[in-house]
Amino acid sequence: MNVQVSQALKQDENELSEGFPSRAEAERAVRTLIRWAGDDPEREGLLGTPDRVVRSYQEFFAGYRESPADILRRTFTETDGYDEMVVLRDIAFESHCEHHMVPIIGKAHVGYLPDSKVVGISKLARVVEIYAKRLQIQEKMTAQIANVIDAELQPRGVAVVIEAAHQCMTTRGVHKPGVTMVTSRMLGAFRDDAMTRREFLSMIG
Repeated sequence: MNVQVSQALKQDENELSEGFPSRAEAERAVRTLIRWAGDDPEREGLLGTPDRVVRSYQEFFAGYRESPADILRRTFTETDGYDEMVVLRDIAFESHCEHHMVPIIGKAHVGYLPDSKVVGISKLARVVEIYAKRLQIQEKMTAQIANVIDAELQPRGVAVVIEAAHQCMTTRGVHKPGVTMVTSRMLGAFRDDAMTRREFLSMIG
Protein backbone atom coordinates (compact mmCIF):
# COMPACT_ATOMS: atom_id res chain seq x y z
CA MET A 1 0.00 0.00 0.00
CA ASN A 2 1.50 3.35 -1.01
CA VAL A 3 1.85 6.33 1.32
CA GLN A 4 -0.88 8.37 -0.39
CA VAL A 5 -3.46 5.58 -0.01
CA SER A 6 -2.41 5.01 3.62
CA GLN A 7 -2.85 8.70 4.47
CA ALA A 8 -6.26 8.81 2.80
CA LEU A 9 -7.50 5.81 4.78
CA LYS A 10 -6.16 7.29 8.03
CA GLN A 11 -8.09 10.50 7.35
CA ASP A 12 -11.27 8.44 6.83
CA GLU A 13 -10.79 6.71 10.19
CA ASN A 14 -10.28 10.10 11.90
CA GLU A 15 -13.60 11.29 10.47
CA LEU A 16 -15.31 8.22 11.94
CA SER A 17 -13.95 8.92 15.42
CA GLU A 18 -15.44 12.42 15.74
CA GLY A 19 -18.34 12.87 18.17
CA PHE A 20 -21.98 13.38 17.22
CA PRO A 21 -24.38 16.01 18.58
CA SER A 22 -27.45 14.87 20.50
CA ARG A 23 -30.75 14.11 18.81
CA ALA A 24 -32.32 17.13 20.55
CA GLU A 25 -29.61 19.40 19.12
CA ALA A 26 -30.23 17.99 15.64
CA GLU A 27 -33.97 18.56 15.90
CA ARG A 28 -33.41 22.16 17.08
CA ALA A 29 -31.22 22.73 14.02
CA VAL A 30 -34.02 21.52 11.72
CA ARG A 31 -36.48 23.90 13.40
CA THR A 32 -34.02 26.74 12.84
CA LEU A 33 -33.75 25.91 9.14
CA ILE A 34 -37.54 25.78 8.82
CA ARG A 35 -37.78 29.26 10.35
CA TRP A 36 -34.95 30.48 8.10
CA ALA A 37 -36.83 29.15 5.05
CA GLY A 38 -39.78 31.31 6.10
CA ASP A 39 -42.17 28.84 7.69
CA ASP A 40 -43.38 28.12 11.23
CA PRO A 41 -42.04 24.88 12.76
CA GLU A 42 -44.91 24.99 15.28
CA ARG A 43 -47.69 24.77 12.71
CA GLU A 44 -49.51 21.44 12.53
CA GLY A 45 -48.01 20.18 9.27
CA LEU A 46 -44.45 20.75 10.47
CA LEU A 47 -44.66 19.63 14.09
CA GLY A 48 -43.26 16.19 13.33
CA THR A 49 -40.84 17.32 10.65
CA PRO A 50 -37.72 17.73 12.84
CA ASP A 51 -38.09 14.17 14.12
CA ARG A 52 -38.64 12.81 10.61
CA VAL A 53 -35.69 14.73 9.18
CA VAL A 54 -33.36 13.50 11.92
CA ARG A 55 -34.48 9.91 11.39
CA SER A 56 -33.97 10.24 7.65
CA TYR A 57 -30.49 11.69 8.25
CA GLN A 58 -29.64 8.64 10.35
CA GLU A 59 -30.38 6.55 7.26
CA PHE A 60 -28.85 8.89 4.69
CA PHE A 61 -25.56 9.19 6.60
CA ALA A 62 -25.27 5.80 8.28
CA GLY A 63 -21.89 5.34 6.61
CA TYR A 64 -20.16 7.47 9.23
CA ARG A 65 -20.93 4.79 11.80
CA GLU A 66 -19.42 1.91 9.81
CA SER A 67 -15.89 1.01 8.73
CA PRO A 68 -15.38 -0.26 5.15
CA ALA A 69 -12.02 -1.73 6.20
CA ASP A 70 -13.73 -3.95 8.77
CA ILE A 71 -16.14 -5.23 6.12
CA LEU A 72 -13.27 -6.24 3.83
CA ARG A 73 -11.26 -8.04 6.52
CA ARG A 74 -13.58 -11.05 6.27
CA THR A 75 -11.83 -12.78 3.37
CA PHE A 76 -11.24 -16.37 2.24
CA THR A 77 -8.43 -18.09 0.35
CA GLU A 78 -9.97 -21.37 -0.87
CA THR A 79 -10.38 -20.39 -4.51
CA ASP A 80 -8.75 -23.35 -6.32
CA GLY A 81 -6.16 -20.97 -7.70
CA TYR A 82 -8.61 -18.49 -9.22
CA ASP A 83 -6.64 -15.40 -10.20
CA GLU A 84 -8.72 -13.76 -12.91
CA MET A 85 -10.70 -10.56 -12.71
CA VAL A 86 -13.59 -10.22 -10.26
CA VAL A 87 -16.08 -7.55 -11.30
CA LEU A 88 -19.28 -6.34 -9.67
CA ARG A 89 -21.09 -3.91 -11.91
CA ASP A 90 -24.16 -1.69 -11.69
CA ILE A 91 -24.08 -1.26 -7.91
CA ALA A 92 -26.85 1.28 -7.38
CA PHE A 93 -26.29 3.92 -4.70
CA GLU A 94 -27.70 7.17 -3.33
CA SER A 95 -25.38 9.72 -1.77
CA HIS A 96 -25.46 13.42 -0.90
CA CYS A 97 -23.32 16.25 -2.24
CA GLU A 98 -21.14 17.75 0.48
CA HIS A 99 -21.48 21.22 -1.04
CA HIS A 100 -25.29 21.50 -1.13
CA MET A 101 -26.49 18.35 0.70
CA VAL A 102 -28.70 17.27 -2.19
CA PRO A 103 -28.83 13.77 -3.67
CA ILE A 104 -26.30 12.11 -5.92
CA ILE A 105 -27.89 9.11 -7.65
CA GLY A 106 -25.76 6.65 -9.55
CA LYS A 107 -24.11 3.29 -9.96
CA ALA A 108 -20.63 1.97 -9.30
CA HIS A 109 -18.60 -0.71 -11.04
CA VAL A 110 -15.87 -2.36 -8.97
CA GLY A 111 -13.23 -4.83 -10.10
CA TYR A 112 -10.07 -6.35 -8.69
CA LEU A 113 -7.44 -8.94 -9.61
CA PRO A 114 -6.99 -11.28 -6.62
CA ASP A 115 -3.56 -12.19 -5.33
CA SER A 116 -4.08 -14.45 -2.32
CA LYS A 117 -7.37 -13.18 -0.90
CA VAL A 118 -10.90 -12.79 -2.21
CA VAL A 119 -13.96 -11.33 -0.54
CA GLY A 120 -17.67 -12.07 -0.82
CA ILE A 121 -19.23 -9.97 -3.55
CA SER A 122 -21.80 -8.53 -1.15
CA LYS A 123 -18.88 -6.96 0.75
CA LEU A 124 -17.92 -4.92 -2.33
CA ALA A 125 -21.48 -3.60 -2.53
CA ARG A 126 -21.38 -2.80 1.20
CA VAL A 127 -18.18 -0.79 0.76
CA VAL A 128 -19.85 1.30 -1.94
CA GLU A 129 -22.90 1.80 0.27
CA ILE A 130 -20.89 2.85 3.33
CA TYR A 131 -18.95 5.52 1.45
CA ALA A 132 -22.11 6.65 -0.37
CA LYS A 133 -23.92 7.17 2.94
CA ARG A 134 -21.66 10.11 3.81
CA LEU A 135 -21.44 13.65 2.50
CA GLN A 136 -19.45 13.21 -0.68
CA ILE A 137 -17.96 14.46 -3.87
CA GLN A 138 -17.87 11.79 -6.54
CA GLU A 139 -14.12 12.02 -7.13
CA LYS A 140 -13.36 11.39 -3.46
CA MET A 141 -15.83 8.53 -3.18
CA THR A 142 -14.27 6.82 -6.21
CA ALA A 143 -10.80 7.04 -4.70
CA GLN A 144 -11.98 5.92 -1.25
CA ILE A 145 -13.56 2.73 -2.60
CA ALA A 146 -10.47 1.80 -4.62
CA ASN A 147 -8.04 2.69 -1.83
CA VAL A 148 -9.71 0.59 0.87
CA ILE A 149 -10.00 -2.47 -1.40
CA ASP A 150 -6.34 -2.11 -2.33
CA ALA A 151 -5.30 -1.76 1.33
CA GLU A 152 -7.32 -4.66 2.73
CA LEU A 153 -7.24 -7.27 -0.06
CA GLN A 154 -3.76 -6.38 -1.40
CA PRO A 155 -4.75 -7.51 -4.90
CA ARG A 156 -2.74 -7.19 -8.08
CA GLY A 157 -5.01 -4.37 -9.15
CA VAL A 158 -8.23 -2.46 -8.40
CA ALA A 159 -10.58 -0.60 -10.72
CA VAL A 160 -13.54 1.57 -9.78
CA VAL A 161 -15.81 3.50 -12.15
CA ILE A 162 -18.75 5.58 -10.91
CA GLU A 163 -21.51 7.13 -13.03
CA ALA A 164 -23.91 9.50 -11.29
CA ALA A 165 -26.36 12.37 -11.66
CA HIS A 166 -25.94 15.27 -9.26
CA GLN A 167 -29.06 17.14 -8.20
CA CYS A 168 -26.93 20.12 -7.17
CA MET A 169 -26.56 20.55 -10.94
CA THR A 170 -29.96 19.35 -12.15
CA THR A 171 -32.32 21.06 -9.66
CA ARG A 172 -30.39 24.25 -8.87
CA GLY A 173 -27.54 26.33 -10.29
CA VAL A 174 -27.18 25.65 -14.01
CA HIS A 175 -30.30 23.39 -14.11
CA LYS A 176 -28.98 20.79 -16.55
CA PRO A 177 -31.02 17.58 -16.17
CA GLY A 178 -29.84 14.41 -17.87
CA VAL A 179 -26.14 15.09 -17.29
CA THR A 180 -24.10 12.18 -15.89
CA MET A 181 -20.66 12.48 -14.33
CA VAL A 182 -18.18 9.61 -14.78
CA THR A 183 -15.10 9.11 -12.59
CA SER A 184 -12.55 6.31 -12.37
CA ARG A 185 -9.71 5.14 -10.17
CA MET A 186 -7.26 2.50 -11.45
CA LEU A 187 -4.56 0.94 -9.28
CA GLY A 188 -1.93 -1.73 -9.90
CA ALA A 189 -2.46 -3.80 -13.04
CA PHE A 190 -5.46 -1.75 -14.11
CA ARG A 191 -3.29 1.37 -14.20
CA ASP A 192 -0.14 -0.23 -15.60
CA ASP A 193 -1.57 -2.68 -18.15
CA ALA A 194 -3.71 -1.19 -20.92
CA MET A 195 -5.12 -4.60 -21.91
CA THR A 196 -6.29 -5.32 -18.36
CA ARG A 197 -7.90 -1.89 -18.17
CA ARG A 198 -9.66 -2.39 -21.53
CA GLU A 199 -10.97 -5.81 -20.42
CA PHE A 200 -12.49 -4.27 -17.30
CA LEU A 201 -14.05 -1.39 -19.24
CA SER A 202 -15.51 -3.82 -21.80
CA MET A 203 -17.07 -5.87 -18.99
CA ILE A 204 -18.88 -2.88 -17.50
CA GLY A 205 -19.78 -1.25 -20.82
